[in-house]
Amino acid sequence: MSPTPKSLVLDLLSTLRRGAMPVRALVEAAALFGIEGNSLRVALARMLAAGVVERDERGQYRMGTAAGEINAYVAGWRHLDERMRRWDGGWVGVHGAEDVAANGTRRRGERALRFLGFRTLSPGLAIRPDNLAGGLDATRAALHGLGLSDSALVFVLRDLDPVAEARARRLWDVATLRRTLRASRATLEKSAKRLPRLAAPDAMRESFLLGGAALRQLALDPLLPPEIQPADEREALAAEMARYDRLGRAAWAGFLDSFGVLPARSAHDVRMIDAATTLAAAGGNT
Repeated sequence: MSPTPKSLVLDLLSTLRRGAMPVRALVEAAALFGIEGNSLRVALARMLAAGVVERDERGQYRMGTAAGEINAYVAGWRHLDERMRRWDGGWVGVHGAEDVAANGTRRRGERALRFLGFRTLSPGLAIRPDNLAGGLDATRAALHGLGLSDSALVFVLRDLDPVAEARARRLWDVATLRRTLRASRATLEKSAKRLPRLAAPDAMRESFLLGGAALRQLALDPLLPPEIQPADEREALAAEMARYDRLGRAAWAGFLDSFGVLPARSAHDVRMIDAATTLAAAGGNT
């Protein structure tokens, strides 16, 4: 899937080790994906107004504070295992996320729930296994940081009846999750073999798009406990992505250096931000 002007800007600005990126670099990068300069500038203006990006006195752009929570959460794709703990059979529940439609925060709440792997068990009640690191307090804080309304109740459920317990464990399509993780790993393996032989613009595009697709999957993986979904396919994709990342860095290094930009990560390393802002159309922005 080709990036939108907004997601391209987020991805590139999020690669910066320090400083900002000149608009001409963003325009030139956008051209690689068939995005016109005017469309890129319109997206920048909207993002600037929303606080998603900031502009310094030289007219260069950097990530804004409005993108901070999502950026901080998704940047740790290499350490997904550290976000989990042993599951004791409990569930985290969220009730009341649908009661805030009137004040315009419902979509942000839905986005937060989806991003942290919650699924609807019954009308008004979304759940996930209570296996995220930090337990209830950390999960609650992450949900609110990602946009869940403070009025929503976040709590732990235990001792579901056998029928409800069985239904809860089936809320995630584990077979599809495993199949798509496996397919993404195979795609990266094939691309890694040909990437060093491609011309620079082609290597930049391919590493950005394929790496981005894989990272969207890692970002949206519900991080289920092994009692529900074995971790082997997710771990294999993350390991392959770490290897592919080195090729992505090399593909983009010359371009970024030509604009005096110091990358902390490859240009596809933060495509998860795009997932957070567009998943299931819940983010509402393009």
